[in-house]
Amino acid sequence: MTDRVRHPYLDHPGPLALAHRGGAAGGLENTLAAFRHAVDLGYRYIETDVHATSDGRLVAFHDATLDRVTDARGRIADLPWTEIRHARVAGTEPVPLFEDLLEAFPDVRWNVDVKAEPALVPLLDLLRRTRAWDRVCVGSFSERRVARAQAVAGPRLATSYGTKGVLGLRLKSYGLPAALRSSAVCAQVPVTHGRIRVVDERFVRAAHARGLQVHVWTVNDESEMRRLLDLGVDGIVSDRIETLREVLKDRGSWV
Repeated sequence: MTDRVRHPYLDHPGPLALAHRGGAAGGLENTLAAFRHAVDLGYRYIETDVHATSDGRLVAFHDATLDRVTDARGRIADLPWTEIRHARVAGTEPVPLFEDLLEAFPDVRWNVDVKAEPALVPLLDLLRRTRAWDRVCVGSFSERRVARAQAVAGPRLATSYGTKGVLGLRLKSYGLPAALRSSAVCAQVPVTHGRIRVVDERFVRAAHARGLQVHVWTVNDESEMRRLLDLGVDGIVSDRIETLREVLKDRGSWV
């Protein structure tokens, strides 16, 4: 693990255990029930996603539409909060506002995937209003969106690399020239992308040499968790939060 902590968000002894959507293996992803279960297990880092409703409210939800996981239908961006609040994940759990999650779990740090451009400004406004800068790391597949977030918020906001930044870091790990944006504090990556292996010893070493942490998603296999931790990754994002907790406990790394 890198010894350099570039943002208070990352100030944590040992590897970060991040509950993916609160622990998506339980079938209640991105719900208050899932997040509460993760917190009750001892998780202090939770991964979630945000979309903005048509009236600018910020909801913790992965998909662009309600269709897959709720009993309602329609695009979140086209619907007001007054309609979305009646949708139920798995027929039982309401869709939460991200603002309510910040309030409900004051000791939790959130890794937030900004899924669409309209969600960015409401998120930054929320962080400004609640002074929650130290509790949130923003990521996105869109390098442009991450860069815009950093340009607006400055060093108060922790961000991860977008896809171009990850590519640049991978090239650097091979000793090839690449431009790297310096404001990110971590690289959040899959083990592989298609047939290309992203995370290996060289990638971790290249990240650490630049003061970056490496967080790997979404890892649900116990042996893979152990292998990645042996490589020196700084965090693991998992649906199977009980398994990840037991692996870290076994290694004396659960805090």
